[in-house]
Amino acid sequence: MMKKNFVILNLLCIIILSCSKGDDGGGSTPITQTQEVVVPNPGKSNLLLPVNNEVCYDGEEQTGTNNSTVKFSWDDSSDTDGYDLVVTNQESNQSQTIESISTTSQNVTLLKGNSYNWRVVSKSNGTNVTTNSDTWQFNLEGSGDENHVPFVATIISPSSGSTVNATDGAVLLNWEGNDPDQDDTLTYTVYFDSTDGLQSPSTDHIDITESSLSVNVVSGTTYYWRVKTTDGTSSSYTLVYSFIVN
Repeated sequence: MMKKNFVILNLLCIIILSCSKGDDGGGSTPITQTQEVVVPNPGKSNLLLPVNNEVCYDGEEQTGTNNSTVKFSWDDSSDTDGYDLVVTNQESNQSQTIESISTTSQNVTLLKGNSYNWRVVSKSNGTNVTTNSDTWQFNLEGSGDENHVPFVATIISPSSGSTVNATDGAVLLNWEGNDPDQDDTLTYTVYFDSTDGLQSPSTDHIDITESSLSVNVVSGTTYYWRVKTTDGTSSSYTLVYSFIVN
Protein backbone atom coordinates (compact mmCIF):
# COMPACT_ATOMS: atom_id res chain seq x y z
CA MET A 1 0.00 0.00 0.00
CA MET A 2 2.84 2.40 0.87
CA LYS A 3 4.60 1.54 -2.39
CA LYS A 4 1.43 2.32 -4.31
CA ASN A 5 1.11 5.69 -2.58
CA PHE A 6 4.75 6.47 -3.39
CA VAL A 7 4.15 5.73 -7.07
CA ILE A 8 1.08 7.96 -7.11
CA LEU A 9 3.06 10.78 -5.42
CA ASN A 10 5.82 10.55 -8.03
CA LEU A 11 3.25 10.72 -10.83
CA LEU A 12 1.72 13.84 -9.31
CA CYS A 13 5.13 15.52 -9.11
CA ILE A 14 5.82 14.70 -12.77
CA ILE A 15 2.44 16.10 -13.82
CA ILE A 16 3.01 19.31 -11.79
CA LEU A 17 6.48 19.84 -13.28
CA SER A 18 5.17 19.18 -16.78
CA CYS A 19 2.37 21.71 -16.30
CA SER A 20 4.82 24.31 -14.95
CA LYS A 21 7.06 23.97 -18.01
CA GLY A 22 4.11 24.08 -20.32
CA ASP A 23 2.69 27.19 -18.68
CA ASP A 24 6.02 28.91 -19.11
CA GLY A 25 5.72 28.44 -22.85
CA GLY A 26 9.34 29.40 -23.34
CA GLY A 27 8.41 33.07 -22.86
CA SER A 28 10.37 35.69 -20.92
CA THR A 29 9.49 38.53 -18.59
CA PRO A 30 8.76 41.75 -20.61
CA ILE A 31 11.51 44.39 -20.36
CA THR A 32 10.34 47.95 -19.76
CA GLN A 33 12.46 50.48 -21.69
CA THR A 34 12.83 53.99 -20.26
CA GLN A 35 13.44 56.71 -22.83
CA GLU A 36 15.76 59.48 -21.61
CA VAL A 37 14.24 62.94 -21.82
CA VAL A 38 16.68 65.46 -23.32
CA VAL A 39 16.22 68.95 -21.88
CA PRO A 40 17.43 71.67 -24.29
CA ASN A 41 19.83 74.29 -23.00
CA PRO A 42 18.37 77.77 -22.50
CA GLY A 43 18.85 80.15 -25.40
CA LYS A 44 20.88 83.36 -25.54
CA SER A 45 18.98 86.54 -24.81
CA ASN A 46 19.40 89.69 -26.93
CA LEU A 47 19.90 92.86 -24.89
CA LEU A 48 17.79 95.96 -25.57
CA LEU A 49 18.23 98.77 -23.02
CA PRO A 50 20.35 100.58 -21.93
CA VAL A 51 21.93 100.67 -25.39
CA ASN A 52 25.54 99.52 -25.65
CA ASN A 53 28.07 102.35 -25.23
CA GLU A 54 25.33 104.88 -24.45
CA VAL A 55 27.08 108.09 -23.50
CA CYS A 56 24.78 109.69 -20.95
CA TYR A 57 21.99 107.42 -19.85
CA ASP A 58 20.08 109.41 -17.21
CA GLY A 59 17.67 106.86 -15.73
CA GLU A 60 15.02 108.06 -13.28
CA GLU A 61 16.58 110.28 -10.64
CA GLN A 62 15.76 109.50 -7.01
CA THR A 63 15.07 112.81 -5.29
CA GLY A 64 17.48 113.74 -2.52
CA THR A 65 20.01 111.04 -3.41
CA ASN A 66 22.89 110.54 -5.81
CA ASN A 67 21.14 107.50 -7.27
CA SER A 68 19.03 106.80 -10.33
CA THR A 69 16.70 103.96 -11.18
CA VAL A 70 17.74 102.27 -14.41
CA LYS A 71 15.38 99.99 -16.34
CA PHE A 72 17.13 97.04 -18.02
CA SER A 73 15.30 95.12 -20.73
CA TRP A 74 16.06 92.23 -23.06
CA ASP A 75 14.39 89.80 -25.46
CA ASP A 76 12.83 86.55 -24.28
CA SER A 77 15.15 83.61 -24.98
CA SER A 78 14.15 80.08 -25.98
CA ASP A 79 13.77 77.19 -23.51
CA THR A 80 14.19 79.59 -20.59
CA ASP A 81 12.32 79.63 -17.26
CA GLY A 82 14.03 82.63 -15.67
CA TYR A 83 16.86 85.13 -15.83
CA ASP A 84 19.66 86.53 -13.68
CA LEU A 85 20.70 90.13 -14.30
CA VAL A 86 24.34 90.97 -13.52
CA VAL A 87 25.30 94.67 -13.32
CA THR A 88 28.90 95.73 -12.65
CA ASN A 89 30.25 99.14 -11.69
CA GLN A 90 33.30 99.37 -13.93
CA GLU A 91 35.12 101.81 -11.68
CA SER A 92 34.82 99.85 -8.43
CA ASN A 93 34.46 96.44 -10.13
CA GLN A 94 31.58 95.72 -7.74
CA SER A 95 28.77 93.55 -9.15
CA GLN A 96 25.20 93.01 -8.09
CA THR A 97 23.06 90.11 -9.29
CA ILE A 98 19.27 90.04 -9.33
CA GLU A 99 18.26 86.39 -9.55
CA SER A 100 15.23 84.44 -10.78
CA ILE A 101 13.59 87.19 -12.83
CA SER A 102 10.47 85.84 -14.55
CA THR A 103 10.00 88.78 -16.95
CA THR A 104 12.29 90.42 -19.51
CA SER A 105 12.92 93.68 -17.65
CA GLN A 106 14.18 94.80 -14.26
CA ASN A 107 14.64 98.11 -12.45
CA VAL A 108 17.94 98.57 -10.59
CA THR A 109 19.09 101.46 -8.38
CA LEU A 110 22.56 102.65 -9.35
CA LEU A 111 24.97 105.37 -8.29
CA LYS A 112 25.05 108.25 -10.76
CA GLY A 113 28.19 109.37 -12.56
CA ASN A 114 29.61 105.87 -13.08
CA SER A 115 30.17 103.50 -15.97
CA TYR A 116 28.45 100.11 -15.84
CA ASN A 117 28.36 96.90 -17.81
CA TRP A 118 25.58 94.34 -17.74
CA ARG A 119 24.58 90.93 -18.98
CA VAL A 120 21.67 88.52 -18.68
CA VAL A 121 21.98 84.84 -17.74
CA SER A 122 19.26 82.54 -19.13
CA LYS A 123 18.30 79.58 -16.91
CA SER A 124 16.07 76.51 -17.26
CA ASN A 125 14.49 74.41 -14.52
CA GLY A 126 15.39 71.16 -16.32
CA THR A 127 19.16 71.68 -16.53
CA ASN A 128 22.04 73.25 -14.65
CA VAL A 129 23.41 74.68 -17.90
CA THR A 130 23.09 78.47 -18.19
CA THR A 131 23.60 80.77 -21.20
CA ASN A 132 25.10 84.27 -21.04
CA SER A 133 24.08 87.16 -23.24
CA ASP A 134 26.62 89.58 -24.69
CA THR A 135 27.96 92.15 -22.23
CA TRP A 136 26.94 95.77 -22.84
CA GLN A 137 28.14 98.95 -21.16
CA PHE A 138 26.83 102.47 -20.57
CA ASN A 139 27.58 105.61 -18.59
CA LEU A 140 25.00 106.72 -16.03
CA GLU A 141 24.84 110.51 -16.08
CA GLY A 142 25.87 112.27 -12.91
CA SER A 143 24.93 115.65 -11.47
CA GLY A 144 26.62 118.36 -13.50
CA ASP A 145 29.30 116.04 -14.90
CA GLU A 146 31.66 117.81 -17.27
CA ASN A 147 33.92 114.84 -17.84
CA HIS A 148 32.98 111.17 -17.78
CA VAL A 149 35.21 108.27 -16.88
CA PRO A 150 36.20 106.38 -20.06
CA PHE A 151 34.58 103.02 -20.59
CA VAL A 152 36.61 99.98 -19.61
CA ALA A 153 38.44 98.75 -22.72
CA THR A 154 36.99 95.70 -24.45
CA ILE A 155 39.58 92.93 -24.76
CA ILE A 156 39.55 91.40 -28.25
CA SER A 157 42.47 88.97 -28.30
CA PRO A 158 43.94 86.83 -26.93
CA SER A 159 40.81 85.78 -25.06
CA SER A 160 41.29 84.93 -21.42
CA GLY A 161 42.40 81.36 -20.77
CA SER A 162 43.26 80.71 -24.41
CA THR A 163 46.35 79.00 -25.81
CA VAL A 164 48.09 80.93 -28.57
CA ASN A 165 50.93 80.47 -31.02
CA ALA A 166 53.70 83.04 -31.09
CA THR A 167 54.90 84.60 -34.34
CA ASP A 168 58.65 85.22 -34.32
CA GLY A 169 58.55 85.03 -30.52
CA ALA A 170 55.79 87.61 -30.12
CA VAL A 171 52.01 87.82 -29.55
CA LEU A 172 49.80 90.74 -30.56
CA LEU A 173 47.46 92.08 -27.86
CA ASN A 174 44.28 93.73 -29.18
CA TRP A 175 41.56 95.75 -27.44
CA GLU A 176 39.00 98.47 -28.16
CA GLY A 177 38.51 101.67 -26.17
CA ASN A 178 35.43 103.90 -25.87
CA ASP A 179 34.73 107.15 -24.06
CA PRO A 180 31.41 108.86 -23.28
CA ASP A 181 32.99 112.20 -24.19
CA GLN A 182 33.48 112.08 -27.92
CA ASP A 183 36.12 114.84 -27.98
CA ASP A 184 38.44 113.10 -25.50
CA THR A 185 41.69 111.57 -26.71
CA LEU A 186 42.33 108.17 -25.19
CA THR A 187 45.69 106.67 -24.29
CA TYR A 188 46.38 103.21 -22.92
CA THR A 189 48.79 101.59 -20.50
CA VAL A 190 49.26 97.81 -20.76
CA TYR A 191 50.19 95.81 -17.68
CA PHE A 192 51.83 92.63 -18.97
CA ASP A 193 53.79 90.06 -17.00
CA SER A 194 54.04 86.36 -16.12
CA THR A 195 53.11 86.91 -12.45
CA ASP A 196 49.62 88.37 -12.01
CA GLY A 197 49.07 91.25 -14.44
CA LEU A 198 49.49 93.77 -11.64
CA GLN A 199 53.22 94.45 -11.88
CA SER A 200 54.54 97.87 -12.90
CA PRO A 201 54.30 98.30 -16.69
CA SER A 202 57.30 98.70 -18.95
CA THR A 203 57.99 102.27 -19.99
CA ASP A 204 57.17 101.46 -23.63
CA HIS A 205 53.76 100.13 -22.53
CA ILE A 206 52.68 103.45 -20.97
CA ASP A 207 50.40 106.05 -22.59
CA ILE A 208 50.31 104.43 -26.01
CA THR A 209 47.76 105.72 -28.53
CA GLU A 210 47.23 102.51 -30.49
CA SER A 211 44.75 99.83 -29.40
CA SER A 212 47.19 96.96 -29.97
CA LEU A 213 50.61 96.01 -28.70
CA SER A 214 53.15 93.36 -29.72
CA VAL A 215 54.78 91.66 -26.71
CA ASN A 216 57.67 89.21 -26.57
CA VAL A 217 56.81 85.79 -25.11
CA VAL A 218 58.41 82.45 -24.24
CA SER A 219 56.87 79.11 -25.18
CA GLY A 220 55.17 77.20 -22.35
CA THR A 221 54.65 80.33 -20.24
CA THR A 222 51.37 81.74 -18.90
CA TYR A 223 51.06 85.53 -19.24
CA TYR A 224 48.70 87.98 -17.55
CA TRP A 225 47.59 91.38 -18.84
CA ARG A 226 45.15 94.22 -18.35
CA VAL A 227 44.58 97.61 -20.00
CA LYS A 228 44.25 101.01 -18.36
CA THR A 229 42.31 103.58 -20.41
CA THR A 230 42.93 107.29 -19.72
CA ASP A 231 41.19 110.37 -21.12
CA GLY A 232 43.59 112.87 -19.53
CA THR A 233 41.36 113.38 -16.50
CA SER A 234 40.24 109.96 -15.29
CA SER A 235 41.01 106.30 -15.95
CA SER A 236 39.41 102.87 -16.04
CA TYR A 237 40.92 99.38 -15.86
CA THR A 238 39.98 96.03 -17.36
CA LEU A 239 40.06 92.83 -15.36
CA VAL A 240 43.24 90.75 -15.58
CA TYR A 241 43.26 88.37 -18.57
CA SER A 242 45.60 85.45 -19.16
CA PHE A 243 46.83 83.22 -21.98
CA ILE A 244 49.30 80.39 -22.47
CA VAL A 245 51.91 80.28 -25.23
CA ASN A 246 52.35 77.00 -27.12
